[in-house]
Amino acid sequence: MSARMSIAETAAEIREDFSWLEDWEARFAHIIDLGKANPPLEAHERTEETRVRGCASQVWLVTGWEDGKLVLRAESDAMIVSGLIALLIQLYTGATKEEILSFDARAFLDEIGVSGALTAQRSNGLASMLARIQDDAKALPTA
Repeated sequence: MSARMSIAETAAEIREDFSWLEDWEARFAHIIDLGKANPPLEAHERTEETRVRGCASQVWLVTGWEDGKLVLRAESDAMIVSGLIALLIQLYTGATKEEILSFDARAFLDEIGVSGALTAQRSNGLASMLARIQDDAKALPTA
């Protein structure tokens, strides 16, 4: 297996995947499919501590670090949010603190046409998930 790709390289792959999707319906269908493939959390991981506030649906986000790289797992009770979670997992898992803090995820999600299609509540939820990932990265001591 090759070395883990950087966030920029992963973002380029995701950008390529989304470039083939011609309209919002195709993008939403793709996001929902990503969410269906996202493995659920264990019951003991769905706690108040892991719950993301600011989301209209239930979202639990579990972060951990292995060798200075993020291990991200999450789950939602809403299909479209599960897909957004799957995108964030793909983007951030294996990233370093520095990569996470320097990557502009909001601009990237705008660029691939995800952000513009979300309701205000979904946008707020996505912002809450991104903030949580950033906060967890900031909390990691520098090696």
